[in-house]
Amino acid sequence: MVVDGPSVREVKRMQTRERLLGAAMAEFKRAGIAEADVGAIVAAAGVAHGTFFFHFPTKEHVLFEVENREEDRIAAQLNRFANRHRDLGAILAETVRLVLALEQRLGQVLFRDLLALHFSQSRPPVDESANHAVIVLIAREIAAAQERGEVSAQVTPMNSAVFFLLGLYALLTTMHDWANRDGVLADFVTRTLDSVRVR
Repeated sequence: MVVDGPSVREVKRMQTRERLLGAAMAEFKRAGIAEADVGAIVAAAGVAHGTFFFHFPTKEHVLFEVENREEDRIAAQLNRFANRHRDLGAILAETVRLVLALEQRLGQVLFRDLLALHFSQSRPPVDESANHAVIVLIAREIAAAQERGEVSAQVTPMNSAVFFLLGLYALLTTMHDWANRDGVLADFVTRTLDSVRVR
């Protein structure tokens, strides 16, 4: 049986979207989302002005796309790590490491805008934690530690995963230039473990 691939038109549409995404990320890295110039983005992508808004209704929608892609990337890396390490503390520490690696990849300006998206009032209303791959994966590992008797039976794994990630994002939003950031993040992992462990 032969399965038809995407049409030429669909391939072109996807290529245009990727060009716009790349140009937008470069502009966001340079100026931040608030000051980013859509004119500069479409010029760099080589498309008409209206094409941007056909693919991305707002600049924030570009960030939603980046967030989804990066979350899937982190979740895949974290899943490989978790399959080799059945230690909740190591998994939480690896999550921190992967998020910090994302900061290096995106640059501080774009990374801060991406973190701010988690606390934005303009975020779309359908935003269930179950739709976020990293939250789901951390919740799974908390539940597995619970089954091993390492985590209290009173802990709700999904809630604890949400608390951990939102706490991490809040810390990174506010202390990006602190000299002792690594120490604070290590302490945050320790305190998170303390909060869920069997007493």
